[in-house]
Amino acid sequence: MRTNKQGTAHPIQTHITHLSHDGRGIATIDGKVTFIQGALPDEIITFQPIRSKKQWGEGELIEILQTSPQRVTPHCPHYHICGGCSLQHLDPSQQILEKQTWLLELLERMGQVTPDQILPPLRSEPWHYRSKARLSTRYVAKKQKTLIGFRERSNPRFITEIGQCPILHAAVDSALPALSELVDSLDSRSTIAQIEVAAGDDQVALIFRHLAALSPEDIQRLSNFAEQSGFYVFLQPKGPDTIHLLSPSLPEPYLTYTLPAHDLRFYFHPSDFTQVNLNLNRNMVDQALSLLDLNSEHTVLDLFCGLGNFSLPIARKAKQVIGIEGCEKMVKRAEMNATRNAIPNVQFLSANLFESNLATLCRGHSIDRLLLDPPRSGAFEIVQQMDTIAPPRIVYISCNPATLARDAGVLVHQKQYRLVAAGVMDMFPHTAHVESIAVFEAT
Repeated sequence: MRTNKQGTAHPIQTHITHLSHDGRGIATIDGKVTFIQGALPDEIITFQPIRSKKQWGEGELIEILQTSPQRVTPHCPHYHICGGCSLQHLDPSQQILEKQTWLLELLERMGQVTPDQILPPLRSEPWHYRSKARLSTRYVAKKQKTLIGFRERSNPRFITEIGQCPILHAAVDSALPALSELVDSLDSRSTIAQIEVAAGDDQVALIFRHLAALSPEDIQRLSNFAEQSGFYVFLQPKGPDTIHLLSPSLPEPYLTYTLPAHDLRFYFHPSDFTQVNLNLNRNMVDQALSLLDLNSEHTVLDLFCGLGNFSLPIARKAKQVIGIEGCEKMVKRAEMNATRNAIPNVQFLSANLFESNLATLCRGHSIDRLLLDPPRSGAFEIVQQMDTIAPPRIVYISCNPATLARDAGVLVHQKQYRLVAAGVMDMFPHTAHVESIAVFEAT
């Protein structure tokens, strides 16, 4: 790296060839891969080198000399500082195509597999889609002000000072200034560490994590805010088990979302896992059911079933569904949702799927279809057992294409499955995260 007399690297002009899997532009400088945040493929730029390792480097974008036709003006005024998004400068329709490329590259490189068919990307509205979020909160004495938002991209120790967030649920986006004023008004403002957002179709909950006991006056202020704003305010004094509804009073502390195509309503506690994009979730469930190719004689195994997001619509079309989930609380939630939706042909079990024997869990059942929706770590321990239950068709949904690619390699090269289709779903627009779906058939 060439430097000036002060030891600072000179700016460099380069051509960006493609995007990394975290959304940064990639250029090759003297044989070394260099990552530049904010740069797009086919752009010619100048950048300032800021870090140089043996095999890679990082740079800071200075100027765009030739602009990509896919570049757009970021919708959010805080985009260049906030770490909540990384791709707002790229047209949303192109974002998902880039993510499709990442998935296919990972399948080939890590799993050494190629799908017979590439599924068309699933998309929905790219703004105000986020129904789940954790907003960091900090009262800054020097500013005499509470900051609420996501961490800064370049310095995660700091919270971005934002007045709006166009990816958040619209009601929360418009309420950010009022939320900041609310926390400012609290005696215990310095002890509010986080506000967790959870939204259903018609309700929005805010969970205030507080590190010290709240005064009666603060509890009243929070209650008044709930009554005036229409948000359901929950308090969390310690761990997740301490979350409780403050106001307004309800017969039970549940939000709801629906899958209208399947005549289903799901009840969930604001701290439960649900998909962050409820509109895309509807499309995803429909796609998964179509790819499972169900009939009324099938027994279906749904692993990592959660509160029944896939299990219950599958049960509408299959003979029987067995849903297995590691969290006992979520199993009870799934059972409750099955009862409230009058679905009798589903059974839910609690088991640690990373340590369990699948053949034992499924004893007495012949599995015709398998739906897998694991956490980011994937399902390596599970796919290694696939020959013990031998489902003819598997639909694998993943929030981490790298672990999907790894597991696909096991299914294809060790367990005699064929990757018949794979594709991406835009669950997380404007970020480098992507939801993927893959279909395997026994050979």
